[in-house]
Amino acid sequence: MRSGGVRSGGRWARLVVLSVVGLVAVTGCGGAGKVAGDGGDALAERARRVADAWDGSPAATAWRTAGYHPTGEPVRLPRGGLHDGADQQAYERRNFKLAGGGLPGTAPKTGEVTWPSGGASVVRPLVGAEESYDALAGPSDANEPHLSVRAVELGRMTVATSRGPALVPAWIYTLDGYSTPLKQAAAVPSAAPRSPIAPTHDLPGLPLDRFLGASPSDGRKVTVVAIHGVCDKGPAVEALETRGSVVLSATVPDPDPDGERTCTKQGKLERVEVKLREPLGERLLLDALSGRPVPARGLAGLAP
Repeated sequence: MRSGGVRSGGRWARLVVLSVVGLVAVTGCGGAGKVAGDGGDALAERARRVADAWDGSPAATAWRTAGYHPTGEPVRLPRGGLHDGADQQAYERRNFKLAGGGLPGTAPKTGEVTWPSGGASVVRPLVGAEESYDALAGPSDANEPHLSVRAVELGRMTVATSRGPALVPAWIYTLDGYSTPLKQAAAVPSAAPRSPIAPTHDLPGLPLDRFLGASPSDGRKVTVVAIHGVCDKGPAVEALETRGSVVLSATVPDPDPDGERTCTKQGKLERVEVKLREPLGERLLLDALSGRPVPARGLAGLAP
């Protein structure tokens, strides 16, 4: 059982931090370079090769029929969203306070993920209450806007997956001032199928950081998080659409091709909306550079 106070980050939180540290080390001012001419053609050809490798492959079949592969936000806010800008700021800055009796001390080690539409269920390891909370919340500052947690218990929530909506074990957070809870998925995702194509390190751009979801109205817009430098013009993401997949290519234009400006080697994560010709639907969302499905990790680690 644990009460409020400053916490060290859990495994989920550490993974996010490590990814950002690595980003800072490799991303500079326009470090990915401008894509033009032969570079743009090579990236387009790479996207086509990734689509050809995945479409109709055993890996694509496994992605759609086996395991638990989330494709949407693992956190669901209270019904109707957060009340105001202060609560939104608290959520984005991960400023939570344990105001109740602390976190549950024991919980099942595994839980079942089921699909109401049919198909075999899977049993997955569960993230414990402390690890879940550490992924959701950073060090608490009572002098800043914060969300107070009154109770935490294990329940279930619906999560978008590669096999359609699934019922997933989740940690349920009762918040002060809200009639419905905040929920965070507790099931650990399955390992992705082995990619039928190797990653490339010889083309401009950087792999996408994560997939945040498709527009619920028509599925014709996907939101991803791309990596770029602090001095460049921001990331650009292009989509190649086929019947079985959508392959995204992320690049960073170079604002200083002659190298006349001084820029620190820092990286930024930025949300990018990509418009599609057709709804994403059940098509795989793939990263051209990594050759793998774009991971869905939610908002953890993103600046407001």
